[in-house]
Amino acid sequence: MNKPILYIKSSCPWCQDALSFFKSHSVTLEIKDVLMNPSDMGYMQEASGQNLTPTFVYEDCVIADFSVDEFKAAIKDFPEVMAKIGLSLNQ
Repeated sequence: MNKPILYIKSSCPWCQDALSFFKSHSVTLEIKDVLMNPSDMGYMQEASGQNLTPTFVYEDCVIADFSVDEFKAAIKDFPEVMAKIGLSLNQ
C-alpha cells in the first residue's frame, strides 16, 4: 500500500501542526518539503491546483492548505481513506 503524501514547507506553522497531528494518530506519511525540491512543488500543484501547504494527497483524496481542524472536517468525506491510513478521529 502506498503511503499518503504530505507536502510541506519546513517554515510553515500549519505544516508543523499537521505533522504533530499525524504523528499523534500514528499515521505514516511520505513527507515532501516543496521548498527543498522544486519538482515536489510541481507535483503538489498538479495534484491540488495550488501552491499552499500543508497539502495531503492519497489516492483520489486531496486536501490542500488546511489547519488541523479543517483537515479533520474534510477527511470525514473520505471514510475509505481514513480506514486505509488507520486514522480514527474518535480518540
